[in-house]
Amino acid sequence: MPASKTRAKAPSAAKLSRQQYLDLYYYMRLNREVEEAMTRLFRQNKIVGGLYASLGQEAISVGTAYALERRDWMAPMIRNIGALLVKGVPPRDIFTQHMAKYTSPTKGKDGTSHFGDLENLHIVSPISMLGDLIPVMTGVAMAGRYLGQKLVAMTWIGDGGSSTGVFHEGLNLAASQKAALVLILENNLWAYSTPVRRQVPIENLADRAKAYGISSYIVDGNDVVAVYTTAKEAVERARSGEGPILIEAKTFRRRGHAQHDPAEYVPKEQRAYWEKRDPILLYEEFLTKEKLLDAKAKKEIEDKISTLLEKEREFAENSPMPPPETAEQGVYCTGPECHDIQPRWKRPVDELLPPKSSVEAVWTVAGFGSGQTFSGGSAPIHFGDVPAAVSPDKPATLPDPPKKLSVGPAKKSVTPKSSPKKPAKKGGR
Repeated sequence: MPASKTRAKAPSAAKLSRQQYLDLYYYMRLNREVEEAMTRLFRQNKIVGGLYASLGQEAISVGTAYALERRDWMAPMIRNIGALLVKGVPPRDIFTQHMAKYTSPTKGKDGTSHFGDLENLHIVSPISMLGDLIPVMTGVAMAGRYLGQKLVAMTWIGDGGSSTGVFHEGLNLAASQKAALVLILENNLWAYSTPVRRQVPIENLADRAKAYGISSYIVDGNDVVAVYTTAKEAVERARSGEGPILIEAKTFRRRGHAQHDPAEYVPKEQRAYWEKRDPILLYEEFLTKEKLLDAKAKKEIEDKISTLLEKEREFAENSPMPPPETAEQGVYCTGPECHDIQPRWKRPVDELLPPKSSVEAVWTVAGFGSGQTFSGGSAPIHFGDVPAAVSPDKPATLPDPPKKLSVGPAKKSVTPKSSPKKPAKKGGR
């Protein structure tokens, strides 16, 4: 693919309905208020795990997730609470999860955002090893294609995570398979305390798509309409069979890596610049200018969010902690009693399975017996003096015990009889 086609120009802002414009505003405000509520809970020692903020990055999570359809799948990361809210996760699940309450999606087994909903909302749980979600969601997209579903898989990665090996391995797999994957690369300028300019020798991380022959976009991550419009176009292109697409959203992380990090390594001038580009304030100015939001509508949205979060927070605070006897439960999946997830075939299963072979799947190794596939019986393997494995109705024959050596006077050695030697050929050695 020519380099000129690798990175597409971000589409111009499309006209949305008034409700769509207000939806984006509502979810960004809800995203911020949920995180502010959790910050207060953290300072009261009511949140037991780590807390990661997306302050200044709300437009990315909300705008990209809003571009998905209900049938699509997504796998968020620690700064994508906005995407969870857009997909339909109630705030109480986020509160109880971080507070490790028994009413949480993981029943108190996790203190951060490591939870999903495979059954209804099509959310794959985050993976702490950065980049690992890319091959996972590539597999989800491929599975959707095999099942005859025209779905799109979406996940997120940071600028630092884009330097991991699995980022490149996963993107290469997605490209070679033309999987319907949309990867959002949130370039927030800092990988913990390492600035992006010291991580990579390129200015635009979207250029990494060139190595895999796939399209990419660069978008202002603090402009929610631009983010949504770009993501919507990318989602539809991926759904139509164009393969994976990478979107680099340029933004800034206005808080430290987590609550314990004061981020004193960030230059004051850089922080001041980005605080003036707050995505919610910018969007409020846009909505007011376009006469889509007035003081009354803004107050109604604020009251709605306040009422919702007060109810959800109270539920979380009044929820019980996990009973001690449940500590050993759910540690290892033991089968259907843990969770029984079966494929829902949309096409005849035979169409999706490889053709049956006419050759029996059994192999024989001299001296070691035969081996079978996992669907066969036990492989009768023989090692030295160990009895060979046999069928249950045929007992094993033990080898004869070694004969005892007699101790006595040395006997004269006798040369054993052997067949007469053949005369050597002339000229031979």
